Amino acid sequence: MGAKKQRTRGLFITLEGIEGSGKSTQISHLANLLTQAGHTVLKTREPGGTATAEAIRHILLTASSHEPVTPQAEALLILAARCQHVTHLIMPALQQGTIVLCDRFSDSTLAYQGFARGLDLQWLRATNAIATGGLTPDLTLLLDLPVSSGLARRRADRGQQNRLDREAEHFHRKVRRGFLTLAAEKPTRMKIVNANRPVKQVQDEITEIVLGWMTRPRRSPRRS
Repeated sequence: MGAKKQRTRGLFITLEGIEGSGKSTQISHLANLLTQAGHTVLKTREPGGTATAEAIRHILLTASSHEPVTPQAEALLILAARCQHVTHLIMPALQQGTIVLCDRFSDSTLAYQGFARGLDLQWLRATNAIATGGLTPDLTLLLDLPVSSGLARRRADRGQQNRLDREAEHFHRKVRRGFLTLAAEKPTRMKIVNANRPVKQVQDEITEIVLGWMTRPRRSPRRS
């Protein structure tokens, strides 16, 4: 990739996938790649990214089994965290021309709370639009692999397991089907990457996708 081009608005790239798909590893690789190419890069995650959103993340991932979080409460907490994240971190960075890399965004809400939890997709899309001001990623990389492989990776690292990791396997299969359905609906924005391969092979494909995508003319980050 050549020298950094002047931009009036930044680019918003998200990474999605089931548990154990390797998003954290790949987003770090992508951040290093783009930084070395001369771009200003912000790496963030959801739920999280700001102090308030990180506090909500803690509630979501460590909630006591004595008071189960309802699907509706889970969705509303995630959307509240996203509102803080977009308002105080993502949009200011994009307005400064930064490339924002985010580990999960609105597609995760549709996959987890919609397809897997059974909440109404139309309602989720409408409330998400309010929370984000209509912000949509420019490019989404969906790291896909069999659920059994992803869960095996997560369970190998017991110290990192959270409330979602402990969901039954059929829940995670619904999440995966949800992601693949969303990718089929939005093939221009969502690119499926086979994550059931050695890390280097996945990195190489992500590099090819992102660098090829960045050479094409594009508009400012979209608001739906």
